[in-house]
Amino acid sequence: MKHPVAVLEKAKRLEQLLQRVAAGEPLDRVNEALDLDVDQEQLARAQTKYEAGGRRWEALIDGRYGHAQKAHSALREWLYARKEEDDNIRASKLAIEIREQFGIELSPGHINYLLRKRGLSAPPGRPYKREHPTEEATAPATASSESIDNAGTFFPGGCKGRDGSGGSG
Repeated sequence: MKHPVAVLEKAKRLEQLLQRVAAGEPLDRVNEALDLDVDQEQLARAQTKYEAGGRRWEALIDGRYGHAQKAHSALREWLYARKEEDDNIRASKLAIEIREQFGIELSPGHINYLLRKRGLSAPPGRPYKREHPTEEATAPATASSESIDNAGTFFPGGCKGRDGSGGSG
Protein backbone atom coordinates (compact mmCIF):
# COMPACT_ATOMS: atom_id res chain seq x y z
CA MET A 1 0.00 0.00 0.00
CA LYS A 2 1.30 3.42 -0.90
CA HIS A 3 1.33 5.82 2.03
CA PRO A 4 1.66 9.61 1.97
CA VAL A 5 5.16 11.00 2.48
CA ALA A 6 4.17 12.69 5.76
CA VAL A 7 3.03 9.35 7.21
CA LEU A 8 6.28 7.65 6.23
CA GLU A 9 8.36 10.49 7.67
CA LYS A 10 6.44 10.37 10.94
CA ALA A 11 7.08 6.60 11.22
CA LYS A 12 10.82 7.20 10.68
CA ARG A 13 10.87 9.97 13.33
CA LEU A 14 9.02 7.67 15.71
CA GLU A 15 11.68 5.00 15.15
CA GLN A 16 14.36 7.58 15.99
CA LEU A 17 12.44 8.49 19.13
CA LEU A 18 12.29 4.86 20.24
CA GLN A 19 16.00 4.35 19.61
CA ARG A 20 17.02 7.55 21.43
CA VAL A 21 14.77 6.87 24.44
CA ALA A 22 16.14 3.31 24.60
CA ALA A 23 19.65 4.84 24.63
CA GLY A 24 18.70 6.80 27.76
CA GLU A 25 17.62 10.23 26.51
CA PRO A 26 14.60 11.80 28.30
CA LEU A 27 11.31 11.46 26.41
CA ASP A 28 10.35 15.14 26.64
CA ARG A 29 13.67 16.29 25.15
CA VAL A 30 13.47 13.76 22.27
CA ASN A 31 9.84 14.76 21.62
CA GLU A 32 10.90 18.38 21.29
CA ALA A 33 13.88 17.60 19.05
CA LEU A 34 11.83 15.43 16.66
CA ASP A 35 8.69 17.59 16.78
CA LEU A 36 6.54 14.79 18.21
CA ASP A 37 4.09 14.62 21.09
CA VAL A 38 4.35 11.07 22.44
CA ASP A 39 3.40 10.30 26.04
CA GLN A 40 4.47 7.26 28.08
CA GLU A 41 1.41 5.20 27.08
CA GLN A 42 1.92 5.89 23.37
CA LEU A 43 5.62 5.15 23.76
CA ALA A 44 4.86 1.72 25.24
CA ARG A 45 2.44 0.92 22.38
CA ALA A 46 4.95 2.08 19.77
CA GLN A 47 7.71 -0.03 21.35
CA THR A 48 5.44 -3.08 21.23
CA LYS A 49 4.55 -2.48 17.56
CA TYR A 50 8.21 -1.85 16.73
CA GLU A 51 9.40 -5.07 18.37
CA ALA A 52 6.58 -7.12 16.82
CA GLY A 53 7.40 -5.66 13.39
CA GLY A 54 11.01 -6.82 13.48
CA ARG A 55 12.43 -3.48 14.70
CA ARG A 56 11.67 -1.82 11.36
CA TRP A 57 10.19 1.65 10.93
CA GLU A 58 7.51 0.25 8.57
CA ALA A 59 5.82 -1.30 11.61
CA LEU A 60 5.21 2.22 12.97
CA ILE A 61 3.20 3.51 10.00
CA ASP A 62 0.09 5.29 11.26
CA GLY A 63 -3.07 3.80 9.79
CA ARG A 64 -4.96 7.04 10.46
CA TYR A 65 -2.66 8.94 8.05
CA GLY A 66 -1.85 11.51 10.67
CA HIS A 67 -5.43 12.47 11.45
CA ALA A 68 -5.99 13.18 15.11
CA GLN A 69 -8.26 10.93 17.11
CA LYS A 70 -11.35 12.96 18.04
CA ALA A 71 -12.73 10.80 20.83
CA HIS A 72 -9.69 10.92 23.10
CA SER A 73 -9.56 9.09 26.42
CA ALA A 74 -10.76 12.04 28.54
CA LEU A 75 -13.78 12.53 26.29
CA ARG A 76 -14.61 8.82 26.37
CA GLU A 77 -14.39 8.66 30.16
CA TRP A 78 -16.66 11.71 30.44
CA LEU A 79 -19.09 10.11 27.96
CA TYR A 80 -19.22 6.82 29.89
CA ALA A 81 -19.73 8.59 33.22
CA ARG A 82 -22.47 10.80 31.72
CA LYS A 83 -24.32 7.80 30.28
CA GLU A 84 -24.07 5.87 33.57
CA GLU A 85 -25.41 8.95 35.36
CA ASP A 86 -28.45 9.22 33.08
CA ASP A 87 -29.34 5.97 31.33
CA ASN A 88 -32.19 7.58 29.36
CA ILE A 89 -30.05 10.18 27.59
CA ARG A 90 -29.78 9.65 23.84
CA ALA A 91 -26.78 10.02 21.53
CA SER A 92 -28.14 13.16 19.83
CA LYS A 93 -28.29 14.96 23.19
CA LEU A 94 -24.82 13.65 24.10
CA ALA A 95 -23.46 14.99 20.78
CA ILE A 96 -24.70 18.47 21.72
CA GLU A 97 -23.16 18.21 25.21
CA ILE A 98 -19.83 17.02 23.76
CA ARG A 99 -19.79 19.98 21.35
CA GLU A 100 -20.43 22.39 24.25
CA GLN A 101 -18.01 20.70 26.68
CA PHE A 102 -15.10 19.75 24.39
CA GLY A 103 -15.68 21.71 21.16
CA ILE A 104 -15.60 18.47 19.14
CA GLU A 105 -18.20 17.31 16.62
CA LEU A 106 -19.08 13.62 17.01
CA SER A 107 -21.94 11.98 15.18
CA PRO A 108 -24.66 10.21 17.19
CA GLY A 109 -23.72 7.01 15.34
CA HIS A 110 -20.11 7.21 16.57
CA ILE A 111 -21.30 8.00 20.09
CA ASN A 112 -23.52 4.90 20.01
CA TYR A 113 -20.53 2.89 18.73
CA LEU A 114 -18.43 4.04 21.70
CA LEU A 115 -21.25 3.32 24.16
CA ARG A 116 -21.87 -0.11 22.63
CA LYS A 117 -18.20 -1.03 23.18
CA ARG A 118 -18.77 -0.47 26.92
CA GLY A 119 -22.22 -2.07 27.00
CA LEU A 120 -23.92 1.26 27.74
CA SER A 121 -26.01 1.68 24.61
CA ALA A 122 -29.78 1.50 24.59
CA PRO A 123 -31.42 -1.47 22.87
CA PRO A 124 -31.86 -1.01 19.11
CA GLY A 125 -35.02 0.58 17.78
CA ARG A 126 -37.24 3.34 19.00
CA PRO A 127 -38.02 3.61 22.70
CA TYR A 128 -41.45 2.46 23.78
CA LYS A 129 -44.12 5.13 23.95
CA ARG A 130 -45.53 5.56 27.40
CA GLU A 131 -49.28 5.83 27.20
CA HIS A 132 -51.08 8.00 29.69
CA PRO A 133 -53.85 5.98 31.30
CA THR A 134 -57.30 7.15 30.27
CA GLU A 135 -60.63 6.43 31.88
CA GLU A 136 -61.49 3.92 29.16
CA ALA A 137 -58.22 2.04 29.62
CA THR A 138 -58.55 1.85 33.41
CA ALA A 139 -62.30 1.04 33.53
CA PRO A 140 -63.12 -2.66 33.92
CA ALA A 141 -64.48 -4.25 30.80
CA THR A 142 -68.20 -5.01 30.93
CA ALA A 143 -69.66 -7.88 28.96
CA SER A 144 -72.13 -6.82 26.36
CA SER A 145 -75.35 -8.72 25.88
CA GLU A 146 -74.58 -9.04 22.16
CA SER A 147 -71.53 -11.15 22.82
CA ILE A 148 -73.50 -13.49 25.06
CA ASP A 149 -76.40 -13.78 22.62
CA ASN A 150 -74.05 -14.79 19.84
CA ALA A 151 -71.97 -17.11 21.98
CA GLY A 152 -72.96 -20.26 20.09
CA THR A 153 -72.72 -18.75 16.61
CA PHE A 154 -69.30 -20.21 15.86
CA PHE A 155 -69.87 -23.41 17.76
CA PRO A 156 -73.36 -24.62 16.88
CA GLY A 157 -74.95 -26.36 19.76
CA GLY A 158 -72.25 -25.14 22.09
CA CYS A 159 -74.59 -23.35 24.49
CA LYS A 160 -77.79 -25.28 23.63
CA GLY A 161 -78.59 -28.91 23.25
CA ARG A 162 -78.64 -30.47 19.78
CA ASP A 163 -82.38 -30.11 19.62
CA GLY A 164 -82.13 -26.40 20.56
CA SER A 165 -83.77 -26.87 23.95
CA GLY A 166 -80.92 -25.50 26.04
CA GLY A 167 -80.68 -28.59 28.22
CA SER A 168 -79.20 -32.01 27.74
CA GLY A 169 -81.26 -33.91 25.42
